[in-house]
Amino acid sequence: MSPQTDHTPWRWGYGTNGLADLRLDDALALLADLGYDGVGLTLDHMHLDPLVPDLAARTRRVAHRLQELGLGVTVETGARYVLDPRRKHGPSLLDPDPGDRARRTDLLLRAVRVAADLGAHAVHCFSGVLPEGTDQDTAWKRLTDALAPVLDAAGTAGVPLAVEPEPGHLLATLADFRHLRRLLGDPEPLGLTLDIGHCQCLEPLPPADCVRQAAPWLRHVQIEDMRRGVHEHLPFGDGEIDFPPVLAALAATGYRGLTVVELPRHSHAGPQHAAHSLPFLRRAAARATASTAPAAPSHGDPSATPEGSTTS
Repeated sequence: MSPQTDHTPWRWGYGTNGLADLRLDDALALLADLGYDGVGLTLDHMHLDPLVPDLAARTRRVAHRLQELGLGVTVETGARYVLDPRRKHGPSLLDPDPGDRARRTDLLLRAVRVAADLGAHAVHCFSGVLPEGTDQDTAWKRLTDALAPVLDAAGTAGVPLAVEPEPGHLLATLADFRHLRRLLGDPEPLGLTLDIGHCQCLEPLPPADCVRQAAPWLRHVQIEDMRRGVHEHLPFGDGEIDFPPVLAALAATGYRGLTVVELPRHSHAGPQHAAHSLPFLRRAAARATASTAPAAPSHGDPSATPEGSTTS
């Protein structure tokens, strides 16, 4: 079944990090059958392994499959143990060892090449946690130095690098993202991954306001439910987010990339969550559309104007 073509501003995707128990081809077929518009593809050993010698050939096969199924794609780099089997998300761009930082930079360079070959609309990444004994200024310098070659590659490939503010990381908030842009001189290839749940978790503004604030740099969106002050990705309806205002704000930004469901700890029931999530999002989007539509004139008076408006 091909993805829904309803001409709405939203394009829904589902992250493969929430389908880790499925073969990649099975996961892609599932999402196409359910009606998703695309996939957030996490480069990892169980799906598209970024470290294999024949990566280019494997990427071509995935690109063909995506085209066959009519799925868009964004490339995500949040695999937990893809670089180090003993350190979650290690090494990072902030590690004290320059060789370790270079390994993470190399992963992102590989991700940019994969994204270009897949026709992806963005490459996602994050900063990493501040290492013990490292001061903030040193960490920001490491981050900017490590990202510089990635941004050059992204600019050449025409694929934006979308950095995600992640709770607990050096770059944790929208304010931190703006700080990174200033440090790097506002490079064109540097964009933002906005996780709606993270906005609920720790941003001072409501999620809909975060969307409006992020609009100039928005290149990738992740979505799930969450509670204030608790960084736990939840299925829709299990948290506190009011989604119609968020989706209305997202539509108003003009963003037309994928909005990807992010449930990385729910792979044990991934197909069920994928099946539940899309109808939920479509219902929330319908309410968002209804809430922003102008009121219809009264049938009794063709010249009547919506309530609260005036005529000149």
